[in-house]
Amino acid sequence: MEKFLDLISAEMKQAFERAGYDKELGKMTVSNRPDLCEYQCNGAMAGAKLYKKAPLVIAQDVAKALEGSSVFAKVEAAPPGFLNCSLSDAFVTSYIAGMSEADKFGLSAPKKKEKIIIDYGGPNVAKPLHVGHLRSAVIGESVKRIARYAGHEVIGDIHMGDWGLQMGLIITELKERKPELPYFDESFTGEYPKEAPFTISELEEIYPTASGKSKEDADYKAKAMEATHLLQIGNRGYRALWDHIIAVSVADLKKNYNNLNVEFDLWNGESSVQDIIPGMVSYMKSEGYAHESEGALVVDVKEETDTKEIPPCMILKSDGASLYNTTDLATIMERRDKYAPDRIIYVVDKRQDLYFEQVFRCARKTKIVSDQTELLFLGFGTVNGTDGKPYKTREGGVMRLERLISEINDKMLAKITENDPDSDMAQKEQTAKQVALAAIKYGDLSNQASKDYIFDVDRFTSFEGDTGPYILYTIVRIKSILNKYAQAGGNIADAAFCSETNASEKALMLELAKFNAMMEAAYAESAPHKVCAFIYDLSNAFNHFYHETKILTEENETRKRGYIALLSLTKEVLETCIDVLGFSAPEKM
Repeated sequence: MEKFLDLISAEMKQAFERAGYDKELGKMTVSNRPDLCEYQCNGAMAGAKLYKKAPLVIAQDVAKALEGSSVFAKVEAAPPGFLNCSLSDAFVTSYIAGMSEADKFGLSAPKKKEKIIIDYGGPNVAKPLHVGHLRSAVIGESVKRIARYAGHEVIGDIHMGDWGLQMGLIITELKERKPELPYFDESFTGEYPKEAPFTISELEEIYPTASGKSKEDADYKAKAMEATHLLQIGNRGYRALWDHIIAVSVADLKKNYNNLNVEFDLWNGESSVQDIIPGMVSYMKSEGYAHESEGALVVDVKEETDTKEIPPCMILKSDGASLYNTTDLATIMERRDKYAPDRIIYVVDKRQDLYFEQVFRCARKTKIVSDQTELLFLGFGTVNGTDGKPYKTREGGVMRLERLISEINDKMLAKITENDPDSDMAQKEQTAKQVALAAIKYGDLSNQASKDYIFDVDRFTSFEGDTGPYILYTIVRIKSILNKYAQAGGNIADAAFCSETNASEKALMLELAKFNAMMEAAYAESAPHKVCAFIYDLSNAFNHFYHETKILTEENETRKRGYIALLSLTKEVLETCIDVLGFSAPEKM
């Protein structure tokens, strides 16, 4: 289905051509003066020099060429050369009716279905998720859903930190605490226990303890490095312990990500590519891409056009150990061979911009990624408190994600209980979770990803203004009206749009008509904030229409069916949009 703005631009372009001017001057835009008109065209100003005519004369010629148009109800030439346009009710209604009948509301299928891998999440195992993990998960999940809705094949990968010194630290601390465990008995040949010798709570305490010890005790750190080495070369007991660490951590991660309605297709970590690294390193050496520098193996990635210093990309440290660079490059190779993606998107803190610039350049230079594969860094800003500093607990510590979600849930439950003290508590708790998730996700996603934002609990949980709860309240209001219509004997399926509209009804239709262009832009730019801006404007338009119009008490049945058809479409579009943002609406609030 052709985009709404393209259709009205096509009508204006034909008018320019009929009036004797270049049709490309006929591009339309949404009016910046909605008090004067709905859409405008400024092409006459651009054509003034070309045709050596006053822009107002050109505008008047084009306005005359549009007399009798089925698209425009009114076109006025205004000084110094604007074309102010109001659309025909019948044209707008016809387009909206077409949206309601079309698959995905008329969103065009992509010319080429792409295969996209989104790398988001990136938590370290054995450590709790904290507020710093919020944006990667929330933005990545939405970008994934938007791309899928646009018609592409998308694979989401959590890409865990599950290898390296942190594993050695945990194993070393476990050995000190529980030396009797069979994993540390080199003579043990039996089957290791199926149950992990620790809980997730113990594991989350073990790592920071071990990390702290290693910074103060050189011998302890040496033991941890040796444990890491033994794990990586395949020590049987250490590998079995590592399996337990991964299993316990992943079970906890899945629980926490599930609370955010975030899902991954792949639960891979750095360990997944360890077998690839030796071959990759040999290839880089043999092809002359990698060379030694101060004992380390590096690939030069600086380019002549650089205006800032771009350090070499280190492949191996001087002791032969691999780094994040190494595993990220090996992961690109693995993804190339297994999936042949058209695009890989990394949803990561924007402060890692230079790091990914190095990795991407290295991947291109060494030809471990296809020239046809786009590598995209989607860097996000930090989550700050109302003091403008990184979000902390009241005690000043790093806020655990689980605690943040719990606090928002409690706040929403208190608000819902205050508004509706008599209904079932279990239902209120479920509703509070849905609304709290909307508050968290919309509060994040309504900001452009690259910008820092302030996590203001009071504002995010408000039922008024540009918030998730306001969007949900709008959807619930529409559901209530439709339910009342059905309970009174009305058949929603029989509702049909009416070509005669009132001003607020038409304004709501014009907002709906922007859906396809918005969704295309949100996909092309990996920009969930565009979806948020759209549904906020759409919700405002609906609520204005609701307050201006007697919907269920309308005596003209044709008009009433038109209202119901419009409400039904508005609800479906809003629900589609919040689904790609990663949350849903309750039946009542």
